[in-house]
Amino acid sequence: MSVPSADRARVLFLCIHNSARSQIAEAFANARFSDRLIAESAGLEAGTLNPLAVEAMRECGIDISLKETRSVFELLALEKRFDYVVTVCDESSAERCPIFPGESLRLHWSFPDPSALVGSPDERLAETRTIRDAIEARVAAWGASLPIPRKA
Repeated sequence: MSVPSADRARVLFLCIHNSARSQIAEAFANARFSDRLIAESAGLEAGTLNPLAVEAMRECGIDISLKETRSVFELLALEKRFDYVVTVCDESSAERCPIFPGESLRLHWSFPDPSALVGSPDERLAETRTIRDAIEARVAAWGASLPIPRKA
């Protein structure tokens, strides 16, 4: 599916609870590529925003602390349409990762779930940073490949 050159691409990042990975991807996409895309995120079910994800993003200068988690069903009810749907579930949760109907280019990027991390708070934050950095790198490479819309 090609993206109309006059419009920014609409992107949906999906994971299980919309508590960390999809929120991180949405935040990086919107912060780095607002000239090319409009990103949103959701989960199979709305969870609770992961405080480790909030802290890891704050360290990058991006505040997601006021973001609410959303269910993919909320977006379906609003009849939203997306050019790209990117699932960010890890491979062990792939069967539970939500789908979004419609004509979208579907991508899957596997990242570990920060809510499944074990260890001390410092160890879990360090692992969350690693996941954050991997998401940032993937969003950066992919976002740079998108066309910049022409001005009308």
